[in-house]
Amino acid sequence: MKMKRAAILFLAAVMSIGMTGCGSGRNNSASSEAYATADGAPISLPLQEKATLKFLTQSSPLAPEEPNEKLIWQRLEEDTNVHIDWTNYTWDVFAEKKSLAIASGDLPDAIFDAAMSDYELLKYAKDGVIIPVEELVDQYMPNLKAIYDAHPEYRKFVTAPDGHIYSFPWIEELGSGKESIHSIDAIPWINQVWLKNLGLEMPTTIDQLTDVLRAFKTQDANGNGDPNDEIPMSFIYGSGGESLVSLLGAFGFGDNWDHTVVDNDGKVVFTMSQEGYKEGVQWLAQLYAEGLIDPEVFTQDWNTFVAKGANHLYGIYSTWDMGNVTGFNSGDYSEPEKITADYAALPALEGPSGWKNITRTNGFGLDRGRMVITSANRNLELTARWIDKLYEPLQSAQNNWGTYGDEAQKNIFEMNPEGTFLSHLPLGDTSPWELRQKTFVGGPLAVLDSHYGTHITKPDDAAWRLDLLQEVYVKDMQMDNNYPRVFYTQEDQLTLTNIETVMFEHAMTKRAEWIQNGKIAEEWDGYLKDLETMGLSEWLRIKQTYYDEFNQQ
Repeated sequence: MKMKRAAILFLAAVMSIGMTGCGSGRNNSASSEAYATADGAPISLPLQEKATLKFLTQSSPLAPEEPNEKLIWQRLEEDTNVHIDWTNYTWDVFAEKKSLAIASGDLPDAIFDAAMSDYELLKYAKDGVIIPVEELVDQYMPNLKAIYDAHPEYRKFVTAPDGHIYSFPWIEELGSGKESIHSIDAIPWINQVWLKNLGLEMPTTIDQLTDVLRAFKTQDANGNGDPNDEIPMSFIYGSGGESLVSLLGAFGFGDNWDHTVVDNDGKVVFTMSQEGYKEGVQWLAQLYAEGLIDPEVFTQDWNTFVAKGANHLYGIYSTWDMGNVTGFNSGDYSEPEKITADYAALPALEGPSGWKNITRTNGFGLDRGRMVITSANRNLELTARWIDKLYEPLQSAQNNWGTYGDEAQKNIFEMNPEGTFLSHLPLGDTSPWELRQKTFVGGPLAVLDSHYGTHITKPDDAAWRLDLLQEVYVKDMQMDNNYPRVFYTQEDQLTLTNIETVMFEHAMTKRAEWIQNGKIAEEWDGYLKDLETMGLSEWLRIKQTYYDEFNQQ
């Protein structure tokens, strides 16, 4: 049964628990004092008299220690007349400090940029640390309620198995379905200058790619007179954007970061137990045996990977955006037609059976646990109305990327004279991520596809990547479905975590061994038995059950 508003208000009124800690907070002895309008009227923003709320948060080490030094928060305080008394920790220690604060019973009014996992949300709700917020949304948060009404999938995403909503989400849309910017993580980039130097065409099949890699290794592809200083293929071993799992789609389902695919019959598949996966790993082992794969792939870190990429030593490598590794020779994202680069996206390749597939990821622009309200909060309506301001389109865009009109440093945006539209500014040589860390605030927000062109411009780098995906990859995404961001019960989440901790590690370890020793064929049957012993069938059962239930809602 849902907790009624009166019960929520009573719970908040009777609990007054202190907040202590270091960071930038100055007065953390208790949650904020209760606020009420002078005549008892409903609260509206801006307030007639200033009120204070106390939040726990985190930020980049590059950002000001005191969050209120950020222009975004200064403007919001002016617009709302609500002062936020922050206790702020840097990213590297926030998880520990958050846990200590909760364990000690010293609770703020809310935790902003909370980084709450699903398990934590359910645990802290059960323990009475955080409260349900769905009635606050419906009564006091018209911006967020309108988003949920127009996009009911988001309300479904944030609703816990017990029917309550315990948090406020971060939502960033950049395309949808197969055309989402998250539809593929690892893009393989091929050195088109080397292809030209050797008189080779862009490969379209796995066999052609194998021949290209052999040519890169033996024929002085970079033309410097040394046939031994080229690295035909490199990656960082794992399942992320620097792995080469996307190439395995030529052999079947392929692989992705959580090793989960949904076939076109709605059946959940563990990618690393499929026959096509076996064939793909055999191919990688062949490449490794011929010296076509960088021997450092199992040990190199990001810095080493990028350093070699900056010197254009790779024939093929993988990452989200080549601008991060090998860069552009000229041009930038704002004028993609003027970009020149040594590398180009390698299209989906046809496998030995004639199959061609790009494996979709299960990535979404959604984070459920970006903000929670604690049971110590005596200002639920005020807190809800303040949070709802974060879901206004112009506010969300700034929270997500950074702001405008900052005279102390470079800006992400320019605001039009009417104050109704934000345009992304060209950043030149400035690192967009470094600038964001100094100026943005994160937390709960919503940047929707409908906002682009009406409230903000689309980021140039995102627009460039979306166009690339549409041109090169979308047509070869064979699976019509992907696995949704379902909300598991505590029990099922714990079961999945326990299984994955053992099963995923074993599968990844065996793949590394097989690439290096080529013994996958003789060890395959034993490997499948090991996966079963580790809980594969139970993992598939839970995943399938939640997938089916989600699509029946």
